Amino acid sequence: MTPAPGAGSEGTKKKRRRKRPPHRAPLTKDSTSPGATAPADASPKRPKPAPKNYAKRVDEVSAGGLVVDHSGKNGLLIGRIDHKDSSGQRILWSLPKGHIEEGETPEQAALREVAEETGIESAIERSLGVIDFWFMAGGKRIHKTVHHYLFRETGGKLAAQESEVDEVGWFPLSEIVERLAYPDEKKLIARTDASAELAEQ
Repeated sequence: MTPAPGAGSEGTKKKRRRKRPPHRAPLTKDSTSPGATAPADASPKRPKPAPKNYAKRVDEVSAGGLVVDHSGKNGLLIGRIDHKDSSGQRILWSLPKGHIEEGETPEQAALREVAEETGIESAIERSLGVIDFWFMAGGKRIHKTVHHYLFRETGGKLAAQESEVDEVGWFPLSEIVERLAYPDEKKLIARTDASAELAEQ
């Protein structure tokens, strides 16, 4: 007897719907390609981030240094209040220095800035070297270069420059490196035996 269509193994079998494994997300129609499927939780492509706006670079050049008094035993420092200190009592000590004005040489600017910030007049003995560093200010990246010199006191009267300097003072040369607040200046002065140099002259 010939089996009826669909009654035996040779007939057309009823199609079975395959079950999707439980760990797979359900499929939905992908609008980009007809008939294709994509996971229901697929998120749209994220837009590319906007290019970063880098801070503007500004180059500054200053000059200053270490002034040694008539005795050859004391060095001159300027102090500014540390505004990051909540007590408002901490003083950051540094070497006197300032911007080089148009038409000035580094030496001329150094002598002028020392006199303006401390009231002390001086003469340059020699160069101590140049240091440079980076910092942020007013949303700008500042690249600062500072020419340093060794000075000998020649006159003047000790007085802190108003609006620029909070304190000014003479300190034993043996204490200068310890008092300086900035590492670059510490390293620079640590290499300088100023008292021995000026004593020989």
